[in-house]
Amino acid sequence: MFNNFHHSLKSLTEPLWIAGPCSAEDEQQLTELAIRLKISGAHILRAGAWKPRTRPGAFEGFGAPALKWIRAAGDASGLPVITEVASAKHVEQALASGIDMLWIGARTTVNPFLIQEIADELKGVDIPVFVKNPVNPDVKLWMGAIERFMQNGISRIASVHRGFSSFENSTYRNKPNWELAIELRRLLPNVPIICDPSHISGDAKMVPTLTQIAFDLQYDGVMVEVHLNPAKALSDAMQQITPEDFSHLRKQTIVRQPTAKDPVELSKLHDLRDLIDELDNEIIEKIAGRMEVVRKIGQYKDQNNMAILQLDRFKEILRTRTETGLHNQLTPDFILRLYSLIHEESILQQDKQMTKPELRASSKTEKH
Repeated sequence: MFNNFHHSLKSLTEPLWIAGPCSAEDEQQLTELAIRLKISGAHILRAGAWKPRTRPGAFEGFGAPALKWIRAAGDASGLPVITEVASAKHVEQALASGIDMLWIGARTTVNPFLIQEIADELKGVDIPVFVKNPVNPDVKLWMGAIERFMQNGISRIASVHRGFSSFENSTYRNKPNWELAIELRRLLPNVPIICDPSHISGDAKMVPTLTQIAFDLQYDGVMVEVHLNPAKALSDAMQQITPEDFSHLRKQTIVRQPTAKDPVELSKLHDLRDLIDELDNEIIEKIAGRMEVVRKIGQYKDQNNMAILQLDRFKEILRTRTETGLHNQLTPDFILRLYSLIHEESILQQDKQMTKPELRASSKTEKH
């Protein structure tokens, strides 16, 4: 079914469902789970042989021996199998064990040297590769990892969105930052994108909601962590769902079409988009008008020897605009990001109006 990866994705009547435990813990357990997942409609069995941990002493997977369990579970269930590799040696061992597909973890994607070593090891090998986003929110780093595999002849490649680390308090284990995944799709439109709701959420209860959001955003599939008994899982216990939960998730998730088929309904959509275009033009004109005032303020500050950055003023703008936004059904996070960009541009515009010290010195020299 997956001999031609791109063709397989396009020929599916629904998105791709990849499911399985965080780590392969036992051959019998994994085989039983794989068979149940196959019955529930999974397309690919996922399981980790090696698990990168933040600190030593934590469970790091059973390594190479687990590859045989993964292969056996795939054979018993009829599912293609995929596992994570983080080094050229992992690749060598996975290929020798007959693993069908490979994924690159977030901690590996962040390191171009490791990515290049893995890509070089795979040169000339016809195998699908899934590349997770790096831990930090850097689209170019994510794209660069994908391009390294492409340059070595890997044509069957997909991206996996698993969220990004953040120092901010968040309800997510890894903040989704959906806009970054959308930007990757814009830059690499022919690369399928898969969502990993388990790692984004860190909480099994949130997996259904995040899965639905991914499909609403036209993702090509999901990679979900499923365990026979999540409470006893050796890693990531909190974010794994049961086979019963997976079956329910599979049935309840709504897969939406990219566009309306009814000509009348499509016409309504076009009318609304025309209205959006008009409003966007008004927004740009308003921002341009705002920047004209900003430049005048820059001239005033220059004449009165005032600093460009007025932090108290910016804090007041954020506070009042956030309140106005809430009254108009806009989220505080959106207002913060919007006005941070506006403020950044305002500083640049004012800086252009300020007479630089070196210019003042030059002017005095010319007069003498």
